[in-house]
Amino acid sequence: MTQYVYMFSDGDKDQKDLLGGKGANLAEMVKLGLPVPPGFTISTDACRAYLSEGKVPPEVRVEVTRRLREVEDHIDRTLGDSEEPLLLSVRSGAKFSMPGMMETVLNVGLNDDTVHALADFAGDERFAWDSYRRLIQMFGKTVLDIDSELFSEALDARKSEAGVTSDVELDVEQLRTLVKEYKAIVEDATGKPFPQTPRKQLDMAIEAVFRSWNTERAMLYRRRERIPDDLGTAVNVQAMVFGNLGETSGTGVCFTRDPSSGHSGVYGDYLPNAQGEDVVAGIRNTLALSDLKERDRDAYRELRSAMRRLETHYRDLCDIEFTIERGKLWMLQTRVGKRTAAAAFRVATQLVDEQLITMDEALERVTGEQLTNLLFPQFDKDAVRQLLATGMGASPGAAVGAVAFDNASATAKAAEGVDVVLVRRETSPEDLPGMIAAQGVLTARGGKTSHAAVVARGMGMCAVVGAEDLQIDVAKKTITVGETVVSEGDVISIDGKTGQIYLGAVDVIDSPVMTYIADGLEAAQAKAEDDDTRELVAAVDRLLQHADARRRLRVRTNADTGEDAQRARDRGAEGIGLCRTEHQFLGERREYIERVILAEDDEARASVMAELLPLQRADFVELLTVMDGLPATIRLIDPPLHEFLPDLTELTVKVELAKARGEEGPELERDKVLLEAVRATHEQNPMLGLRGVRLGLKYPGLFALQIRAIAEAVVELRGQGKDPQPEIMVPLIGSRRELHLVREQGLEILQEVGEAAGMTLDLPIGCMIELPRAALTAERIAHEADFFSFGTNDLTQTTWGFSRDDVETEFFTTYMENGVLAVSPFETLDGIGVGELVRQGVAGGRKTKPSLKTGVCGEHGGDPESIHFFHEVGLDYVSCSPFRVPVARLEAGRAAAMNGVGSSTA
Repeated sequence: MTQYVYMFSDGDKDQKDLLGGKGANLAEMVKLGLPVPPGFTISTDACRAYLSEGKVPPEVRVEVTRRLREVEDHIDRTLGDSEEPLLLSVRSGAKFSMPGMMETVLNVGLNDDTVHALADFAGDERFAWDSYRRLIQMFGKTVLDIDSELFSEALDARKSEAGVTSDVELDVEQLRTLVKEYKAIVEDATGKPFPQTPRKQLDMAIEAVFRSWNTERAMLYRRRERIPDDLGTAVNVQAMVFGNLGETSGTGVCFTRDPSSGHSGVYGDYLPNAQGEDVVAGIRNTLALSDLKERDRDAYRELRSAMRRLETHYRDLCDIEFTIERGKLWMLQTRVGKRTAAAAFRVATQLVDEQLITMDEALERVTGEQLTNLLFPQFDKDAVRQLLATGMGASPGAAVGAVAFDNASATAKAAEGVDVVLVRRETSPEDLPGMIAAQGVLTARGGKTSHAAVVARGMGMCAVVGAEDLQIDVAKKTITVGETVVSEGDVISIDGKTGQIYLGAVDVIDSPVMTYIADGLEAAQAKAEDDDTRELVAAVDRLLQHADARRRLRVRTNADTGEDAQRARDRGAEGIGLCRTEHQFLGERREYIERVILAEDDEARASVMAELLPLQRADFVELLTVMDGLPATIRLIDPPLHEFLPDLTELTVKVELAKARGEEGPELERDKVLLEAVRATHEQNPMLGLRGVRLGLKYPGLFALQIRAIAEAVVELRGQGKDPQPEIMVPLIGSRRELHLVREQGLEILQEVGEAAGMTLDLPIGCMIELPRAALTAERIAHEADFFSFGTNDLTQTTWGFSRDDVETEFFTTYMENGVLAVSPFETLDGIGVGELVRQGVAGGRKTKPSLKTGVCGEHGGDPESIHFFHEVGLDYVSCSPFRVPVARLEAGRAAAMNGVGSSTA
């Protein structure tokens, strides 16, 4: 038969799945011999049974009775006893700390009879009636779901009538009256009197904890923190000890180190003559923990000893709750303490220096998310600001600039040295030049996986999206919010973390860690304002260096220009995993692609290609020069054809208006021809249409142009004594034959260019795996491929049937609320779906070619959680935006350390 209830002495800290975090740590403190009030934990198994059956299993009540009697025997008091009653606390305790769960209920077991016994036992009537009113208030709010304001209003009225400002100033008669009023509130709200049977109080509180697992706020917190819904919560039932028995009693919270700086010392709050929840409730000003030393030196010394013992045992910063009852110290809870991102890095290296943990363990104690938080630029906290509106923070950071509504304005202002914020209703690939020119991007539409959000994150650029209050008039070039009008050229400031948009300029400063990443350790140390900052920068450097030594996964970057490539290399990138060459055909070069499409014959098309060849060659010379000696994967042109052509509707209207006005001339004739081509190539779903390898096969000169440009760039750079290492990647492969056709064409071009230059051009030709069919037939495709790169963005779209640009704003919120998705599959890889295709693709490819190089170039390559998956399935590298390179380096090292893997140079 399943055991549901465990005494604290039965467990340990490694049983969090069964006992929850709080129960496991209470059990561990008992094992350590620390003074813990006796109690027991009702397991998460019981909670799951309750959620499944809709009622508490009868076995739970039987086991609770047995364990309760053990507690009574241990403490020599009995629940409900008329002379020396045992009182209990009931607390929730899931595996992970969850602020959305049920609040604590203290003093369970008090009723109209036992309150007198408690008064006699404590020798303090006021204490007993204060404890009783607290029980009714907590029980009413937490177990009976009564509006807490009803109790607060009654308390405030009683204090006002007594002419006092604090509840501790109410005398015993006033508290008796308050108990009557609270009981009346309970009966009015529920139609039933406050339960007088102690065991009924306990059973109701236990069931309330289970019930709280599925409250709206608990589910919201789990979705945000990606905590599984099926974990369930444990319940901790513990004998009460009292910090409100006079000036020799009290309650407090302490940390073994400062959770903000990480420094070791005496940190915490203490409140004399108070009960457990009073410290966090903020009903009275607390004393510093150091003040306890003056009030009760013995209790203070015992507490400091326990703090040191717990930190040594857990080998980490510990968060501790304690109560002192008439000079006797009791430990109520401990856990590994939450801390700021900066403190996480400091504490990890401090513990290494104190020889409490190894460097591998230190690496496990920090996260890529924490490092990301340390990298973002920040508004000066002392700056004056005026809020205009609030949207969705899509790419953290801070940006200040003049408003620009289109590419032309953005690029022109940037060329003049003016910082710009690009403002659009929404963005598309056509807006890339404006985004490159801008310091940040602001849209009125879209969500966290919209084009603006994805591209901005990839560029390390601040972005605020979905700011629905913004009325954007592109024609008038204005933003209107209520009565406020912002015109082009006016300065705004946007916070990509909070989504807040401010009028005017708010001072922005680089974070110290960003200075370190960009300029190196010495420069960052020199610019640091204080010792704490210098310590932080040094800690980040140590852990990043260790991550580099430990990781098996190499880290490349997604970069399309020499500038992006240099930025990434400065941040530690070991090559390029994705150069999106279509970005090199936007802007002024777009007309070349139009001419290719409009060409009447092969000769005309070849003429355009000849003009494009030196431009493409220069692009690749720049890119490969920056990445000299490192691999650079260059993807042949990929996007849907419509991105290079005018909008069908807009062009139709333009032509029809010109004809209606009787206009003639070469421009109209050109527009007519262009309109015919646009109509001929128009697709209902262009993302699944003429793009990628299909575009290259329909217009073979496009791929030939690019392969030739790569080959000639290699010849040029080798002539300069450099070591260019390009890898040619064919996009959107679905079959072996597709890759074979492009590969044959490529090999011919490489041989031709190589022979003309008197050298061998043995450049690898591989493909993207971004369609389910490609992943499932990888064993066949590998015969034609020198490498695989998983394009997880499109692989996610085609596996789920989601359009990334549409689904978030349409129904992702509904999916999140209903538990279909815990996180967007475009942010973190869907391991059991898309991830399984990656796993099969790797296995299939290496079945054909055991040494086949595999990597990932989708946005997931910079996501911490996804990186651990890629390490596990055996990829050779991840590729991410230049901004995310340090994060990927850290997480790749963590993945190796956590799995006990040695370093590699693969």
